[in-house]
Amino acid sequence: MVAFHGVDFLEIDSLLSDQERLVRQTAREFVEREVIPHIEHWNREGEFPAHLVGPMGDLGFYGANLHGYGCAGMSNVEYGLILQELERGDSGLRSFVSVQGALVMYPILEYGSEEQKQKWLPALQQGKAIGCFGLTEPDSGSNPAGMRTRAARDGDGYVLNGEKAWITNGSIADVALIWARAEDTIRGFLVPRETPGFSARDIKGKMSLRASVTSILSLQEARVPAGAMLPGAEGLKAALDCLTQARYGIGWGALGAAMACYHEALEYAKSRKQFDNRPIAGHQLVQEQFANMITEISKAQLLALHVGRLKDRGRADFVHVSMLKRNNVRIALEVARAARDILGANGVADEYPIFRHMCNLESVFTYEGTHNIHTLILGERVTGIPAFSCVERQ
Repeated sequence: MVAFHGVDFLEIDSLLSDQERLVRQTAREFVEREVIPHIEHWNREGEFPAHLVGPMGDLGFYGANLHGYGCAGMSNVEYGLILQELERGDSGLRSFVSVQGALVMYPILEYGSEEQKQKWLPALQQGKAIGCFGLTEPDSGSNPAGMRTRAARDGDGYVLNGEKAWITNGSIADVALIWARAEDTIRGFLVPRETPGFSARDIKGKMSLRASVTSILSLQEARVPAGAMLPGAEGLKAALDCLTQARYGIGWGALGAAMACYHEALEYAKSRKQFDNRPIAGHQLVQEQFANMITEISKAQLLALHVGRLKDRGRADFVHVSMLKRNNVRIALEVARAARDILGANGVADEYPIFRHMCNLESVFTYEGTHNIHTLILGERVTGIPAFSCVERQ
């Protein structure tokens, strides 16, 4: 297969700075060297590449767009380009980095005490500690306000009881950020893995994100000191702010998966011959599919870049991020399906990455706010009329 050199039909690279292109190239080379040769094996075996945790920390991938405590302090566009390249390798790898940075490091930096920041942020940034984000529950997915996990005050601490589901990094995390009802509001608690009453078990039989750890967390009379609470995080809005950070990265990451599928299908179509011994890339219906794919990828690139520029100026609203996540994941899934069709039966074999990306994107389509939830978020902003009564509002 021809080496990947990017997808840039509209000369979008001309809109990037030299530094942004350098960051992307660094991430691209890492993926080509450390991920692409092995990912199909990891996916087949359901194995997370734990040996890459440290090297990704050395490259500054964790919390790359955060400042202080050892973080790289990159721009949001640079951070997005890193996640684009990581998801070109695999959605599971990008998910790991997203959770570590956007869902664990970001809330500690934004809402944590100085003691919490000093204890956790340098270790998380270096990959010496792993974190997870415990918001979703078995009965509360799109409606986090329906959470049942409770944190009851007990002397100089809190006792947590509840269950969290579909938690990336859950069983390998050194610390879990658990959201729970406490004193008539919702608060975030940093729960170390060794806390008595805290346990995690992996979800088996996944057909998607197989190279990622997905777990169920259980808290049964898990006691933490008062200092485990994030002092600045009060109410559901704090948790949703964290999700906005993660969704931004997903909007870029999905582009990487789309590019991988497009590239694979294009090279295949130029070499695969049928009927009159001509490459199938010369057939009209196949060319229509490529025309659609490259148009949607180009539009998604511009959307990601513009939201990134807005975010770097402090102008990106959570609704902008909803548009980014909703559009780019949808088009990535459509590109993956079209690419699978072009490869025919070969499209379902893991000799090629397309079916793996397609399966992964089915999960990405759902997590961090389903496609339909983001539709309603946009609909409310446009019309001024909410179409739901109790889901995500910021």
